[in-house]
Amino acid sequence: MVALDRLVDVLGSLGTHLSCAPRGRDVELRGVALHDPAEPATAAPDDVLLGLGVPTPTAAARLVGSTAAAAVVLHGRPPLDERVIAAAKRSGAAVLLVEPSVPWGQLANVAQTLVLGGRRKGSGDLFAVADAIAAVVGGPVTIEDQQSRVLAYSYRQQGVDQVRVQTILGRRVPEEARQALDEYGVFTHLSRSDEPLFVPKLTDQLGGRLVAAVRAGRELLGSVWVEVDQDVDPARHAALADGARTAALHLLRARASADLERQAEADLVIGALDSGANLPRLGLPSTDLRVIAVQAHAGEGEHGAALLAFERATAGFGWSRPGRSALFGNVLYTVLPCGDDPAAAIDWVRSLRRELPPEVVLETGIGGRAEAAQLPASRHEADECLALSTGDPVVYDHSWAQVLLRRLAAVASSGRLPARGPVAELVRHDEEHGTQYAATLRAWLAAQGDAREAARALSVHPNTLRYRMQKMAEVTPLPLEDADQRLAMAIALAIFL
Repeated sequence: MVALDRLVDVLGSLGTHLSCAPRGRDVELRGVALHDPAEPATAAPDDVLLGLGVPTPTAAARLVGSTAAAAVVLHGRPPLDERVIAAAKRSGAAVLLVEPSVPWGQLANVAQTLVLGGRRKGSGDLFAVADAIAAVVGGPVTIEDQQSRVLAYSYRQQGVDQVRVQTILGRRVPEEARQALDEYGVFTHLSRSDEPLFVPKLTDQLGGRLVAAVRAGRELLGSVWVEVDQDVDPARHAALADGARTAALHLLRARASADLERQAEADLVIGALDSGANLPRLGLPSTDLRVIAVQAHAGEGEHGAALLAFERATAGFGWSRPGRSALFGNVLYTVLPCGDDPAAAIDWVRSLRRELPPEVVLETGIGGRAEAAQLPASRHEADECLALSTGDPVVYDHSWAQVLLRRLAAVASSGRLPARGPVAELVRHDEEHGTQYAATLRAWLAAQGDAREAARALSVHPNTLRYRMQKMAEVTPLPLEDADQRLAMAIALAIFL
């Protein structure tokens, strides 16, 4: 089941326009039907009807006016014909127009994946799979992904050990327990075998476990864990293996649905970053937000690392995520509620870092606090902070001075660079004689005239720095006593160096 509003969001990326919705955008959809021109319409009241073989507005009005479906998808471009609008008002069906170039097969695949794959009740629920495994194998169950994050757990959780409690409450296996399991060889076994493995009690807080891999072909999707005191009989081993295969089907369907959700979310986030719109549809408040900009690098695999970071940032399988993300080029943007204190944004970045392979390097900029209309400004600040990042997150609140200097340098460099003046003369002298006078002046200005601090920054002796300053004054006059001149030289150095 999915709301019409969500279907519109997802199909929007395929050039779809909601032309009318007589019963509103909250109508629930539970099925997908295809129109057959040779047969009477048989759509149910909660179906999406794909209007194949509807060549004219008259035929479209006839179909929309006679259907019982909640929504009808037609090929065409806005505006919707008045006859079709009148027919929709009579039947109550919403009408979506999609670009004629989009194939019906593609539309059907997306609609079926979203409407049918999005069900979370009854036998279609991963939690129900966990309950069924628990009932047969005889112990509390958790179903986890490859990163040991909890996707679902059984209703029966009485008498569980402390690690199980922490796993469910924290939504992932505690690091100490994961390390103990890794040392025992559990994750190596899961990577190689589909056979259930009994793991005895490894620590005071980590009791016995029966675990089986959840796999699709050769790809490891996750694992199923049953808390048991001792190994079980072959029949229950087989039941766990069957349950793992059932879980694999659900995870594959959830992943397909998640890909569509990511696409819809990304489109809404980009709109929010451009204009501050879409926040209610993203489930975000309209105040106390920050924009986080992240670039992920892994050798030459920059774009691959960016895609992996986006996948990790938008993973959840039903768990609530604090932020909403989009991948734009090779930059991951996340809108996060966190208010005046940027600590929540820094924690979010650190959490993302833990989800990625060790070889991935993150550079991060965090924009200032923003209300809805200020999100474009926060994004710009995040981009500017990202340009300053060399590993640790750069927060606008703490780095606004460096950001301002960078802005001034960018404006100055876009015009005619000064060919004369103290900085230009020192740079020219460095190029001709191999000296380091410009860098020395920059360190002296940054240290506010503290010779020892400037020497430490340059890794030279203070006497060496003082000697350089004397020689520099022979090359060009240095107006170090004038505050305006010092500011101008700092900006010029930011341009030249």
